[in-house]
Amino acid sequence: MIVWSIANQKGGVGKTTTTITLAGLLSKQGKRVLLVDTDPHASLTTYLGYDSDGVPSSLFDLFQLKEYNEDTVLPLVMRSDIENIDLLPAHMSLATLDRVMGNRSGMGLILKRALMSIKTKYDYVLIDCPPILGVMMVNALAASDRILIPVQTEFLAMKGLERMVRTLAIMQKSRNKAFKVTIVPTMYDKRTNASLQTLQQLKKDYPSQVWSSAVPIDTKFRDASLKNLPVSHFASGSRGVFAYKQLLLYLERLSIDE
Repeated sequence: MIVWSIANQKGGVGKTTTTITLAGLLSKQGKRVLLVDTDPHASLTTYLGYDSDGVPSSLFDLFQLKEYNEDTVLPLVMRSDIENIDLLPAHMSLATLDRVMGNRSGMGLILKRALMSIKTKYDYVLIDCPPILGVMMVNALAASDRILIPVQTEFLAMKGLERMVRTLAIMQKSRNKAFKVTIVPTMYDKRTNASLQTLQQLKKDYPSQVWSSAVPIDTKFRDASLKNLPVSHFASGSRGVFAYKQLLLYLERLSIDE
């Protein structure tokens, strides 16, 4: 089982789009994929057509468990309408975890323990993270084999990336193990100087971590979300899908090399 977290401490950079698109491509390969929505705003849960206020159980319930095994964890997972994709949905109650349980011993490793208990059930787990550092992001990062950081190709987004890199550095010291990071340039528009210059700056500042290509602006992403489908299932020939296919090939090669 391979676990990727999609994280950035800035909103609107394409985290949920990256999560659902990679999941769609993996599912088309016949891979069993579990999506984990750790954001109280529940964008990923909503994307898949669910009302987060009406789900029978959610990630919040995972943090109430006393034991972590298939019998306790799997009942919290929902089957989506997309073949090979399951969902551990979010609920607004996740926003209370830092206040209610943030000081509890071992809180940062609960998601990792839960995922390990069901590792034979899935080939990939993709975790969509909230844009703030808290219990949920700490859990996601601790459970991950690799961190994907989508970064919009405009200069303000560089500041969010700097914060995320600092966060990872702090966490690396506490766990005494380096994170494997891939920076994913998103919303790229080759017609604008801002996109061109930002992509160049990313490659200059993070040469060993940034993916060499970029995900372009593509209206098919928005159209697919209205249909509650990954864009790979909605417009498989779109330029956005082509870009994510290249990203997935790149990530798969990294996994093999590791």
